[in-house]
Amino acid sequence: MKKLLLGVLVTTSMVSYSQDLPQNPEPGKCYVRCKTPEIWKNEDVKIEIAPTYKKIVTHPAEYKTVTERVVVKEAGERLEIVPAVWEDKIVSYQAKDDANSLRVIKATFKPDEEVIETKAASAKWEMSEKAPDCESSDPNDCRYWCYKPIPAQFVTIPITKLNSNATTQKIPISGFEKTYTKRVMTTPPTTRVIKMPAVYNEITKRVLVKDAWQEEVIIPAKYKAVSKEVLVSKGGLTSWKEVECKLLTYNPLPINWNFGSATLTSTAKKLIDSRLLPILKDGVQIELASHTDSRGSREANQDLSDRRAQAVVNYLISNGINPSQLVAKGYGESKLKNRCSDGVTCTEAEHRINRRTEFRVINQ
Repeated sequence: MKKLLLGVLVTTSMVSYSQDLPQNPEPGKCYVRCKTPEIWKNEDVKIEIAPTYKKIVTHPAEYKTVTERVVVKEAGERLEIVPAVWEDKIVSYQAKDDANSLRVIKATFKPDEEVIETKAASAKWEMSEKAPDCESSDPNDCRYWCYKPIPAQFVTIPITKLNSNATTQKIPISGFEKTYTKRVMTTPPTTRVIKMPAVYNEITKRVLVKDAWQEEVIIPAKYKAVSKEVLVSKGGLTSWKEVECKLLTYNPLPINWNFGSATLTSTAKKLIDSRLLPILKDGVQIELASHTDSRGSREANQDLSDRRAQAVVNYLISNGINPSQLVAKGYGESKLKNRCSDGVTCTEAEHRINRRTEFRVINQ
């Protein structure tokens, strides 16, 4: 049942493929199908990570010291024969008025988070592998396209939110009283009266000038800029491009890879600039195939060839080439160009022939 379904898909693909051929082709020319790339742009989103809140500064009550002249001995009379009788009397006065102090209850906060979409969901075309029962010599005759979705990307940003704002609480401060003593005549003289002048004294007391008060200070909010990718125009539209026929088969990209290395030298980068960038600017898709010599294990050589192919892809992407135009494939030591397989003694020059990278234009 699976083989029958695959055959239907391949047959349908071949019919539609044959109906959508280049218009007015020239004899002896070669053409490949290309698709327009997706265009993205970066946007900065400003988010609030800490809110505006109110801070309260308190100021204590203010007092002043005053001096009063008080009578400590009242005026009286003195008799020449029977003197007057006096006694001491305690007099209370308010030495300090009642007031209040303010206690600040600080604002409280709580942690929170906000999820930001940094890259929107999209999709890309991918070609299937060659069907196992394909009889054609061209592997593209037995493949079909799938438009696979690429999920959106998100980032979680920690933020702080105001839980409760700052307030104040009044705390009473009690004043206090003081006393002074004065002499009071209890019995006047019974004979001739002699006038006795009053006696005065000075006292000091604290008088409230201004009660405790508060001042509000506004703390501004804090913001952070988050960069996200936004799809400007969707790709995927296909068209035919004329290419040199020799580019449809593997062409050497003569990078002199150092033994065991996947690092591009400055010379290799200049070679990629001159050989690949002009071809890719036409919008075609290319396969980058990297190979190793037979020295080392097959697993290590496969990994090394993958990294070499990806190093070229990464350099092209850094120069503005759309990733959808690039396919990186490593073949390890599976496609040697000479006799230098495992166990065969060869010169360094012979091994270098197998240590290569090739490219070809392919259908998108």
